[in-house]
Amino acid sequence: MASFLPVLAALAAYLLGSLSFAVIVSRAVGLSDPRSYGSGNPGATNVLRSGHKGAAIATLLLDALKGAVPVLLVEHFGAPYGLEEGTVALVGLAAFVGHLWPVFFGFKGGKGVATAAGALLALNPWLGLATLLTFVIIVAFFRYVSLASIVAAAFAPFYQLLIWGAGPAALAIALMSLLLVWRHGANIKKLLAGTESRLGQKTSPSRGHS
Repeated sequence: MASFLPVLAALAAYLLGSLSFAVIVSRAVGLSDPRSYGSGNPGATNVLRSGHKGAAIATLLLDALKGAVPVLLVEHFGAPYGLEEGTVALVGLAAFVGHLWPVFFGFKGGKGVATAAGALLALNPWLGLATLLTFVIIVAFFRYVSLASIVAAAFAPFYQLLIWGAGPAALAIALMSLLLVWRHGANIKKLLAGTESRLGQKTSPSRGHS
């Protein structure tokens, strides 16, 4: 049974990650489905484009929490059950994958920025803060959340390897970074074409059926 516990922990983390809070929060406050406007991405940045800052903040925090909670639970309670560093990294990655391909929402999810940030902060708080600082600097200078996400994702595994070294966490972070950049493929094309939306730019009416 013990040999199956890492798999069960990863499955639970994936299911938690599959909760698309952008859609759930939008429905709760009477906004249109975020997949129907703007970039079509069910994430905090697109919810912000609706003009409802409260919904965007709630989405951001909940998406980050679903990345952090599985990691913290395994870190603090997993050792007696044989769940060590490898499982800690695995559940963080699983929650992130759940956000990208959520079973509860037709496997059509977001780009995973907030969920990855939550997982990073739980896996290694100093790494998470360094990556977050990178993100904030890029946003402050360029006002493109997508660009900041891509740059922060690219730097995260290098920070991990240069300062803390290799290991299960480094592998999970590298995989999350690669997937996150890949999910921003359309944004990269828009950035190169000069058509990418800047932070806070509204794109459609915020009210409508969910």
